[in-house]
Amino acid sequence: MPMKRLITLLSLALPVLLSGCSDEKDILPEQRQKIVSYLEKTHAPALIPEASVGEDGQLPFYTTAGSTVYRYIVNYYRPDRESDPEVTADSKVTITFRAYVFSYSNITDSTFPFYSNDPLLLKAYEDLGLTPGAWSFEPLTLDMRGDILKGLRHALLGCRAKDEVEAYMTYNEAFGDKYFTTIPRESPVAWYFRVESVE
Repeated sequence: MPMKRLITLLSLALPVLLSGCSDEKDILPEQRQKIVSYLEKTHAPALIPEASVGEDGQLPFYTTAGSTVYRYIVNYYRPDRESDPEVTADSKVTITFRAYVFSYSNITDSTFPFYSNDPLLLKAYEDLGLTPGAWSFEPLTLDMRGDILKGLRHALLGCRAKDEVEAYMTYNEAFGDKYFTTIPRESPVAWYFRVESVE
C-alpha cells in the first residue's frame, strides 16, 4: 500500500478511534451526574446529600460509597436502628433483594427486576416461564469477605439489620463494560434490598 494512501486512511481512522476512547471516558461522569439528578429531582421523596442534613432534621438523604454507589436507607430514622447489628467487612449478611437495570427513572411495581429472591415475585417469574426451582427465592446470605459484586459490597457496608435500602451504582461498580446475561454493557444498576440479619 502506498505510503500516501496509508497516511490518508490513518488520518480518517484516528478521529473515530479517539472519539471512541473519549466516549468511554465520558460514560462514568455522565452516569454519576444522571444518578444524582435522579435522586435529587425525580426520586420520591427527593433526596439530599448526607452532608446537607442538619443535626436536628430528619430529611431523607443519600450517601455515596466507592465514589459511584449511591445509597438511600428508606427507614433510616426508625427509633431502634442504632441497636441493630451493623454490617462490617467481616460480617455475614442475609438479604432479600430485587436487582434492576437502572434507566434514571422511578422503579415501580411494573418495573421488572433482572434478578430477585423476593418471594413476592415468585409467581410473576413463573408466569414468565422461569422453571420452578431454577433459582432460590429464599433470603440470600453473603459473606462480606467473599466474592460479592463490588457495588453491592459498598452498599451493604454500614447498613444495619432491618434496613430497607435502595442502592444505585454506575456500571463500573456493577457488571462493567461487558454484556452480562441480559444486562447491556456499561449499564447502571439499582439494587433494592432488605437486610434480614447480620452476623
